[in-house]
Parts: sequence; C-alpha cells; structure tokens
Amino acid sequence: MAQHLLSPTARESRPSRRWNRRTRVAVLLTSIALVGAACSSASAAPSSNGSAGAAEAAGTKTDLCTTMRPKLAALVKDLKAPGAVVLVRSPTIGRCFLSFGSRTLGGHKPIGPNDQLRIGSNTKTMTGTVILQLAQEGKLSLDDPVSKYHVGVPNGDNITIAQLLSMRSGFRDFTGLPVFAQTLDAHPQRVWSPDEVLALSYTQPPAFAPGNGYLYANANTVLLGLIAQQLTGEPLAQVFEDRIYRPLGLTHTLLPAAGSHTIPKAHAHGYMYGSIASFIDGPLTSEQQAAAQAGTLAPIDRTNMNPSWAWAAGGVISTTNDLARYVKALGGHGLLNKQMQAERIASPQPIDPTKPDGTAYGLGIVKYGHLYGHTGELPGYDSFIGYDPQRDITVVTWANLINSPDGRSTGGTLAVAVMNELYRRRP
Repeated sequence: MAQHLLSPTARESRPSRRWNRRTRVAVLLTSIALVGAACSSASAAPSSNGSAGAAEAAGTKTDLCTTMRPKLAALVKDLKAPGAVVLVRSPTIGRCFLSFGSRTLGGHKPIGPNDQLRIGSNTKTMTGTVILQLAQEGKLSLDDPVSKYHVGVPNGDNITIAQLLSMRSGFRDFTGLPVFAQTLDAHPQRVWSPDEVLALSYTQPPAFAPGNGYLYANANTVLLGLIAQQLTGEPLAQVFEDRIYRPLGLTHTLLPAAGSHTIPKAHAHGYMYGSIASFIDGPLTSEQQAAAQAGTLAPIDRTNMNPSWAWAAGGVISTTNDLARYVKALGGHGLLNKQMQAERIASPQPIDPTKPDGTAYGLGIVKYGHLYGHTGELPGYDSFIGYDPQRDITVVTWANLINSPDGRSTGGTLAVAVMNELYRRRP
C-alpha cells in the first residue's frame, strides 16, 4: 500500500514499506505514557536570538536547554535536516527555545521563533475546533449526517459529523493515489479545489462501514471545511481568523489563498528527498540513503509547492511561537466552552484497539501519552504540537525536512526525544 501525505498520525495502521519503518515514530510517541510522569522543576531561559547557544547561556546545573541541546543537535545531524526547532514552555520547568542548523540547505541563518513554516495536518485541529464551536452554538449536531450539509457524499446519510472529526467515516484518502502524486510532481503549483480532491477519495471503495474502524483520511477534514464555510457564510481563511487567530493573538498564522504558493514572511525553506511519487512508493534505496548520508544526494526544495490540495486538512502557515500559544489553548482552554472542551478531551480512542495505551484520535485532536495535540506533515516540513494540561507543559518541534533518508519523521523523532527527557526527569 502506498504511503499518504498529510497522515503522520496514521502510521501505526499502514502496512506499506515506508509506513512500517515510520511506525517507529508513532510507537515511540505512544510510549510517552509509560515514561515517568514527574517533570523537572529546573528553569531554562528563552533564547534571545533563536540560537541553541543563546538558549543555553542562562543555565543552572539542571537547565533543560543545556541538557537537551547536545542530544538534539546530534539527532538533527543524524536526521540530515537542514534546520530544526524545539520549544518547551512550562511554569515549573521554565522556557526553552532551541534552534539547530539553518533556514536553508547549506545556509548559516538560524531559524527563529517567528519564522513561518507550513504546519500540515496540525491544520486539522483548527478545522475541528471551528466545527465544535458551531456545535456549541447550536448550528449543527455532532450526530448529524453529512448529507444534511453537503450533497453528493457517498453514504452521506450514514456518516456523522463526529465520524468525520474522528477519522471513522470509512473514507479512503486521495494523497496516497499514484495519479495524485504524479500530478503534484508534474504541476507543483497547480491550484486544487476541495471538490477535486474529494472526487479522488470518492472513487475508492470505503474501508469499512461508518463507525466500524479507524482510517486517517484527509477527505474527512476537507468535507468539514466545506461545512464550516456553508454554516458561517465566510471563506475558511476568514473563519479561522475570526474564531481562532485573532482571539488568541496569532499574528503570524494564516490559511493562504488557493492561488498562493509562497510563504509571505520570514521563513525556513522546506526540503524533501526524492519526488512526491517516490516518497509515496517507498523508502529511498540503500544506495540513495548512503548517498544522502555522504552528501552526494541532496534533498529537493519544496517550499513553493502550492498547498491548496491540503486546504482545511493541512494548508495553514504559522510560527513556533504562534503554535505554542495555539496548542495550549487547544489542549487547555480558550477555544471552546467548558462542556465542549471536556467532551473533546475525553474523545480520543486508540487508533489500534489492541493497544489501549497507544496513540488515540478524537474530535479533531490526538492524545499522545500525557499530551494533546497533533502532528503535521507536508512536502518540506514535519512538525509536532502538544500540550499537557495537568502539568501545563507545551511542546513544539519541527524541521524543514519532511523525511530523513531512512524514512523517519523529523519533527516526530525530535518530539520523542524531548518527551523522553521531560517525563523521565525528576525534581
């Protein structure tokens, strides 16, 4: 089976060659729940200029940044990422911002906390948030069938809004189709409409009857984006601005227009080894991996691919600082009323029923051990956002390379390392 773009949280359920290798990331994220829960009370000063050295400078003997910096630097080097960022915030452990490498391949300018990136599937939490806001306003019910709001959806009378939010509709995805990947390679700046990508999903038979399984599919969230527009009477970009970005003060976050293929402000370039089609077909060959490690095979700059195909499922641009503020509200409070937030936090169900302590997907939110958030994968970038509401810990990690030469998720692998450090530490 081909691997799918924009589906990092589904890795445990995909049997393709690359997903088997990349499953290690989801398994490691799941293992956070088994790591010691106590966190360090040590403080760490934030970086003034975005560099790891600056973040280290204020240290004490137990400074979190000082402890993590060499380990993460070695990991970034091993992943072959041109640049990467780690941000941790908590009243008990302080603030830590670490930047490794540079904005561009072979460059020297470090990535700062306000540099923009494409956040991929973290966008799904925003679309999900809007749908839950509309539900608490009485404009829809999570038990409503999709057909009530959008015609022409296969089996739409039997698929509920909640099943779209939780990836339990039975839809198969469009991003793993060879024809889709081939089109992206041939026309990277093509503008896609939501109906075009949904049609690609609709051509495939359902994986299961609605509610009878879990399968991560971007079509679910694209449909939710169309429903949000219909009920608000506004473009989704404006809906996000009015309901999420402005209330939270996210000044560097946006859903770009469909025709836009650029990142508007200071940003890190995003890279990927090989073509989109080769990424979907499987991992780099052993010879290619060796060449990448030796530096004779370079990743391709994917910064200016048009992300319109991702839209409500993965099209947003943001920054490290904005993501940190956002995910704290996502897992804590500030986006939904108390009752709806409690329902959302209680909603995640294991994506693999045989692993009750594993990664769990809910109403547009994922639970990894103690943290609530999501992961984001788009050609050029790989990111993780998480918030632990019990300990008030915020974690953001990302790299400007979607996949290491051996197929590991870059942002996810960094998140695993950070979580292991945080949850194994003792006061």
